[in-house]
Amino acid sequence: MNGTPRVLNRMLVLIFGAVVTVLGVFMVLLAAVPAVGSWWGAWAQTGSLEAGRAFANTWIPGTRVSWLWILAMAFLVAVILLMIWWMSQQGTGRRDLVAWSTAGTEHGSAETGEVPGRVAIAASTVDQALRTALAPRRDLLGTSVAAVEFEGRIALRLRVVARQGADPLEIAREVERLVSGMDLLLGHGCPVLLHIASGTRARFSRAERVR
Repeated sequence: MNGTPRVLNRMLVLIFGAVVTVLGVFMVLLAAVPAVGSWWGAWAQTGSLEAGRAFANTWIPGTRVSWLWILAMAFLVAVILLMIWWMSQQGTGRRDLVAWSTAGTEHGSAETGEVPGRVAIAASTVDQALRTALAPRRDLLGTSVAAVEFEGRIALRLRVVARQGADPLEIAREVERLVSGMDLLLGHGCPVLLHIASGTRARFSRAERVR
């Protein structure tokens, strides 16, 4: 529920895994099969000579620099830029605001008492409100709320850590009640994804857990 390019990530992992697997198999064959080692030695020597000739025949006029080196450097720069772009796309989609309004007019009206401005509801406000409302529950160990962009809309991703043996249905109903009340209070509703987790923290919590 964020802007992380999951399909692209899986494709890159698949390609990287396939390349590493092929290289690993080749290295094993190179070390274990004498025929492969002999073939590689002959091919590497021939390939090295051919590469030297290719670079020597592609010098830029007036220099002793091959344009193949420039092409290789341009390729590496493009790869670095693509990697920077790829890293910048990881985990995107979080937003600081849940909702906001734009002023209808530039100037307020003295007769109606309207004041020009803009109202914004921060994600931290919603986070603190839900944390405070869920804090008294003995069946919850922690709560976190994040605003994310999902299909062009702002949605809430609510994650709660439940104690061992807690009733997830009861937790979901309580969260639904709180979110509905918050929507009425703020005058703005948004989709909510509820994630009820139970991990190591739940197993090693104090004995006052729900059974």
